[in-house]
Amino acid sequence: MARYRGPRLARCRQVGVVLPGLTTVATLDRPFPPGQHGTRRKGKQSDYKERLVEKQKMRFHYGILEKQFRRYVTEASRRKGTTDRILVTLLESRLDNIIWRLGLAATIPAARQLVVHGHITVNGQRVDRPSFQVKPGVAVAIHEKSKTRPFVQAALALAATRVRPGYLEFDPATATGKIVTEPQREDLPFECAPQKIVEFYSQQI
Repeated sequence: MARYRGPRLARCRQVGVVLPGLTTVATLDRPFPPGQHGTRRKGKQSDYKERLVEKQKMRFHYGILEKQFRRYVTEASRRKGTTDRILVTLLESRLDNIIWRLGLAATIPAARQLVVHGHITVNGQRVDRPSFQVKPGVAVAIHEKSKTRPFVQAALALAATRVRPGYLEFDPATATGKIVTEPQREDLPFECAPQKIVEFYSQQI
């Protein structure tokens, strides 16, 4: 499975904002793009650059490659409703993101590792696909055999005090969570303008 393995803070600096799904740092010590020209004063961004940055924010945060991200936008445009709202719902409903938002992993890459290694169940069935779409009412839990693992116990201890978005419920006693309502744009954990992402792809899909 192809994925980014480079410096995560460099990506945050590239888009000018901390992406909580990518790193656990609270602020950027160097809030300017990486590279020797990163500190140079910049003029007003073009409309294209603004849309590109918004797209990269979302893509970097969820750890999705360009081809897969374009498929999400295409699927969102096919469905009835507002494309930007549906796009957020699709991305926030990914299994790796749900694991992270429940507090069972420090970052989305860490949550993806839990899923791929078979530590997560959906409605009692083991699922090892990070992109699996979790629907409202579906139970997501730690596999029973994995609950004795030290790193899982540490994650459960942190999850008990984790602040979760309103569309999720979590029971620490059973290590089980579920989506109670569809995620909305307001549930995003960072500042982003999904409509600009739709505009970015409007001539390509």
